[in-house]
Amino acid sequence: MTVISWIILGLLAGAVAKFLLPGRDPGGLIGTTLIGIAGAFLGGWISARWLDHPISKDFYDGATWAAAIGGSLVLLVAYRLLFGNSRD
Repeated sequence: MTVISWIILGLLAGAVAKFLLPGRDPGGLIGTTLIGIAGAFLGGWISARWLDHPISKDFYDGATWAAAIGGSLVLLVAYRLLFGNSRD
């Protein structure tokens, strides 16, 4: 997959992560979108590095999607823990 594919996957993974973890985010829509993109890259890197699952060249690979969504969830939870009270 190209970098553009990972960005698109990250946008979609960020939307899924937001759906799975509803609520107010400190960064709003743009922050959640950027977290989704970073989470897709992080999930893909962790999957290739430590889980011995190489990055697939197919956009519709289920393991790639799971890694991207998992990375987005991890970053979204970390972001909420670090900056969660900034909108109160």
